[in-house]
This record gives sequence, C-alpha cells and structure tokens, in this order.
Amino acid sequence: MTTQAPIEMTPKTKMLNDVAEKLNGLLTKHVDALPKNFNQTRFLQNCLTVLNDTKEIEKCSPMSVARTMIKGAYLGLDFFRRECYAIPYGTELNFQTDYKGEIKLVKKYSQQPILDVYAQLVRQGDELDINIEAGKQTLNFKPKLFNDGEIMGVFAVAYFMDGSMRYEAMSKKEIEDIRRKFSKAPNSPAWDKSYGEMCKKVVLRRLCKMLALDFDHAEQDKAFEEGAETEVRGNKKVVDVNVEDPFNKNKDKATQETGGSSSTDKDPDAELKAELRAKNPDKSEWEIEEMIANSRKTS
Repeated sequence: MTTQAPIEMTPKTKMLNDVAEKLNGLLTKHVDALPKNFNQTRFLQNCLTVLNDTKEIEKCSPMSVARTMIKGAYLGLDFFRRECYAIPYGTELNFQTDYKGEIKLVKKYSQQPILDVYAQLVRQGDELDINIEAGKQTLNFKPKLFNDGEIMGVFAVAYFMDGSMRYEAMSKKEIEDIRRKFSKAPNSPAWDKSYGEMCKKVVLRRLCKMLALDFDHAEQDKAFEEGAETEVRGNKKVVDVNVEDPFNKNKDKATQETGGSSSTDKDPDAELKAELRAKNPDKSEWEIEEMIANSRKTS
C-alpha cells in the first residue's frame, strides 16, 4: 500500500493561513470595537477570498495585512461586497473605503438623522442650480437624459429628517487638484477605471467634514480617516468651493491650455518629505506633513 505524499502549500497559501490566524486573534482581542451583531466567521471568509485574488499580496507581511483588514471590521464594511478595499502599494497594504461604504457609514453614524445622502456627477448639458436665500440652501439638478458628455463637476447632498439639507459641490479642476496633490495613488486603477466613482467619493468626503459623525469607538473614527483615498482631513488642505459658480468652465479651459500644471504646483518640501518617508515608513502622508509643520514651529 502506497502513501500519498502531503501536498506542499504555496508561499501564498501559507501566508494567507498566517493572516487568518493573526486577523482572528485581532478580532477577538478588539471585540469591543466591533459593530453590534458583527459576524466574525463570515468576515474572515470574505477577507480570505478577496486576499486570495489580490495580486502580489504575498509581498506584504501577514501582520500588516491583518491590521489593514481589521479596519473594515471596525466600520462594519465588507471587502467582498466592495464597500471597502485592500490595495497593495509596494510592500504595504492600504485600507480604502468605497463610495458605497461611505454612504453606509454616513447614514448609520450621523448625529443628525439622515433621510438620504448621495453624490451625482454633473456632465456637460446638465443643469445645476445652487442658491442660498435668507440663509436657506436650495439645490436643483436637472440631468440631461442618457448624458455621457464630459464631466464638469460633482456634488454631494444630505437630506435630514427635519427637512433641512447640506451640500458640497466641486468642479472637475478642484477634483484634479486634490487628486494630483493629495491622492495616495493618483494614477491607480481606481482613478483610471472608476473615475466617476472616485469623484463622488472625494466630494462626499468633503461633505462628511461638515456632518457630525458619532462613531461608537475611537478605532472606528481612526479607520474612517485612514480610509480616505486622499489626504484631506478636517479643515486642512481643502480647496474652497465657489458656491455661485461651482463648475467654472473657464478654469477647466485654462487648465487644459497649460497642460494641467504650473510652476506653483511644485512642492517645495518634496525632498524633505522623501527623506522623512524613508525614515518613517509607517507614517501616513498627513503625519509626514504634520512633522514638517512642527519642525518649523520649533525652528
């Protein structure tokens, strides 16, 4: 009788098994930070399914992967349903929320009960009318039927149970400015293949800064901040919106004529940032800039 040799696991399979063990340990340790009725078994299964289909995931350390995936657990978002993503950047795995996930969180954690919240692209030929009269905001949008014209801008609006509303609007140029200056990966497949969805997420994030979100645990708040694709937090590095003319066509034209950049776009701290990133690989872009700002205060 012959015995069958044991099947040797691939490096990726071994790595995923290690991730499952470490992630399960983290979920058990931080159970108090997880949403009510959280299904740990299903979450683990969905995570492993997604990670198995993630290219070059084996280049990341199992513990760093587990720490990234648990951020989705804190927020109650599902990687398998694409409410959030785990995106490799070199040897690092980064957590990023999706537009659908952002909507889910805003509806769930807004202190002021929300009736509806959404974002819409404004294309050439659509009609967007924004007014503020006697302190009251009004927004009327009339999209052109089956319009696949050029994207001129985007807006996000939240309607509250008490009948009030709040909105944010951004031109395409403003979106591109934030993408170029603050995106963690401005040339990622997300921007190339899902440009419209990324525009919606950026403007929705800005709207969220004006809404009071009451998370149940500090880990949820932290995960939400880290899930932003762009490093735009609080009131820092946010371009003001021109309410009277949010989609200035002349600005877009000027950008196209100059190739979308100018000498003023060059970052004077580029070399210092590169040096700090090399010395502090675990720091986010926002934390790097905070270090630069603090060093100037003490100098």
